[in-house]
Amino acid sequence: MNNFSIDNQISLLKTLFKKWSGDDANQVFPIPSSGSNRKYFRIKSSKLNVLGVYNNNLKENLAFIEFSKHFKKHSLNVPEIYSADLDNNIYLIEDFGDVDLFSLIKKDKNKYSTETINIYKKSLDELIKFQLTAGKEINYDFCYPRKSFDKQSMLWDLNYFKYYFLKLADIPFDEQELENDFHLLIKVLLEADNNYFMYRDFQSRNIMIQENSPFFIDYQGGRKGALQYDVASLLFQVRAEMPSNIRDELLDYYISQLKKVIVVDEKKFKKHYYAFVYLRLMQVMGAYGFRGLYEKKTHFVQSIPFAIKNLKYLLKNHPFPKELSELNSALKKLLAYDKFDTSKQIQNKLCVSVNSFSFKKAPPTDLSGNGGGFTFDCRALPNPGMYEKYRVFSGKDKIIIDYLENENEVKEFEKNVFKIVEQSIEKYIERGFTNLMINFGCTGGQHRSVFFAEKLTKHIKSKYKIKVVLNHCEKDNWNIM
Repeated sequence: MNNFSIDNQISLLKTLFKKWSGDDANQVFPIPSSGSNRKYFRIKSSKLNVLGVYNNNLKENLAFIEFSKHFKKHSLNVPEIYSADLDNNIYLIEDFGDVDLFSLIKKDKNKYSTETINIYKKSLDELIKFQLTAGKEINYDFCYPRKSFDKQSMLWDLNYFKYYFLKLADIPFDEQELENDFHLLIKVLLEADNNYFMYRDFQSRNIMIQENSPFFIDYQGGRKGALQYDVASLLFQVRAEMPSNIRDELLDYYISQLKKVIVVDEKKFKKHYYAFVYLRLMQVMGAYGFRGLYEKKTHFVQSIPFAIKNLKYLLKNHPFPKELSELNSALKKLLAYDKFDTSKQIQNKLCVSVNSFSFKKAPPTDLSGNGGGFTFDCRALPNPGMYEKYRVFSGKDKIIIDYLENENEVKEFEKNVFKIVEQSIEKYIERGFTNLMINFGCTGGQHRSVFFAEKLTKHIKSKYKIKVVLNHCEKDNWNIM
């Protein structure tokens, strides 16, 4: 299969866009990805805005495209497939924007407000349509890597956890005894009815939000399976930190809606549900181990304590049967492992200095002796200082924040800056560096530069356990009322 450079990917996508739309692509820029090898690009012309996708896995591409067409026929909110060139591993799809359910949770001051819970309920309603209505007629021949979530698939997930998490974290276990427990667990899981469509990665980052309604992406790993797996994926998503009472409420809601369509033995359903919760959690921890402990990607290492928090809750409230003694033992050793106890972790040595300044003067001087860092020029962005009503305010004031956050150019600038900064922070932490300076400059050092310095500081503090020092060089010259 072809594996093109990013410049070649962009060139191919521009050609496909031109062929499909008749327009030239004015802008093509990459969108940050998480744990996937797929590359996404936002493509814009004077009239259109679409997503371009590059993925050198042909079978996965075919699965996504065929499933999308099928789900569209059943009126599910999935992307329209506009055009594809599978010889070159690319295709164009509908763009649902940047707001996903996970980002709403993080912005929700109450964490799980009534509005957020209602979106979860809408998502669960749609999940039932995926599982039952659309799942009846879907062509499982397109599934990748297997047609069903069978014994082999489950063993892959459990061994992923064993080799990429337990082994890499140096958690001791008896290999044969643990393998025996895996097979016992799988026996229980296979008792659940598995004649439904299983989305496979039904979680809040794959649920896009438009006008308070959910839209769905990333179901290319779907196959025939049990109903419980997708519900477990959503309600026990590690970084979503859903409170247990909300989980219970949403699980009961899902079962009540399911009962309107099929007969459900609730006690039996929940027994299998919690077994699938464990399986999903171990699969996710395997991914964190591979991406974090093996590939040394900081974000995934930082996610591990959240997974362990879920594991602790499960072992206390829904423990494994005693027969699974070696699996129980390994999981309890994991809970006792200090390396992932955030209360005992040594803070990172990195200190990030974030500054706003005016280009009428020189940028701030790096006093750490390291040099380097970033100076971002905000002068190309819309300038609230050009308007009389904004001149008395600074980038810390709500009126300026609202003005700038409504500008698309500002949103794109923010996305690109945050991506570059995150990449450096994670590498600096990994390499034990101690200082990083980030400067934002604008004409007067009052509006745009201050806005971005404030916003980046909050973002860094929310994502990394490092010291951040914020300084506004021109604060004494702000013309504040």
